[in-house]
Amino acid sequence: MLGDHARHFWMARSVARVMGLNLSDQIDMGRLRPEDYRVMVAACRGCALVEQCEKWLATQSDLAKAPPPGCRISAPLMRLCRTV
Repeated sequence: MLGDHARHFWMARSVARVMGLNLSDQIDMGRLRPEDYRVMVAACRGCALVEQCEKWLATQSDLAKAPPPGCRISAPLMRLCRTV
């Protein structure tokens, strides 16, 4: 079962932001295709680690070098970090 679309849309953006990424900017710069962004949000919606992710987000005070452990969108986020 997939989680709430809006919740996971914002969680994906929040994890990216903590990693120093603005996903809208990445789309504008051609580094992230809109369809790949939709796939990322869908993958996030299927994650069972929502509470752990929210706790991780709440504890971040500096830029993170990687998403939280077990993140289902870790690979695309790490690829985007390498292009920044």
